Amino acid sequence: MKKRFFVTGIDTDAGKTYVTVGLLEAAKRAGLKSIGLKPIAAGAEFVEDRLRNSDALLMQQASSVNLSYEQINPVVLEAAIAPHIAAMKEGRLVTASRLEGFIKGTLLTPHDFALIEGAGGWRVPLNDREFLSDLAKSLRFPVILVVNMKLGCLNHAILTAEAIVRDGLSLAGWVANSGKEKMPGFEENLASLTSMLSAPLLGVLSWYENPLDSQQAFDEMLSKL
Repeated sequence: MKKRFFVTGIDTDAGKTYVTVGLLEAAKRAGLKSIGLKPIAAGAEFVEDRLRNSDALLMQQASSVNLSYEQINPVVLEAAIAPHIAAMKEGRLVTASRLEGFIKGTLLTPHDFALIEGAGGWRVPLNDREFLSDLAKSLRFPVILVVNMKLGCLNHAILTAEAIVRDGLSLAGWVANSGKEKMPGFEENLASLTSMLSAPLLGVLSWYENPLDSQQAFDEMLSKL
């Protein structure tokens, strides 16, 4: 049975790509045919005359199924700003249905495990009428929520989880992610979120930790999905 998830965060720079890449690499170690997709990305540089987003490139490397860059990141925008504003500046219209078509076309490729990574938080606009959450609602995949453990994360995480459930989607679990230094009151905040979020805590991570420790953490997270 295929396992497919939509990965979102409580805000931008929450660590979505870190979690997505880590889980894809864990799936690869487990011998699964894995696919990571970044349907829309804002913030890219020209590589051999073609725009490339660094997060999408990492996902391409971590996936065990060989896909072209265009399959992984069909809509790439140069400016590192809100996607709908970046698209408007380039004279482009991005719609949820168009992104859904790209994703479903790529997911016809044989696979066991797939992660669709969003951009920014849950309610990031795609255009003046649609949000990225509309894409998630169309796909109907369970959602993995990445929580950047910093001041303000309780409010952002609880509101995002409520919005996901209100949109009719299943919250598969959440991930506590931090940087080099943990926030003041880290354990207390972790305990509060564990009791307040109606989904299991999949893992406690730090992008700064020992690579071998992170591998074990991601392997354990994969086993919970």
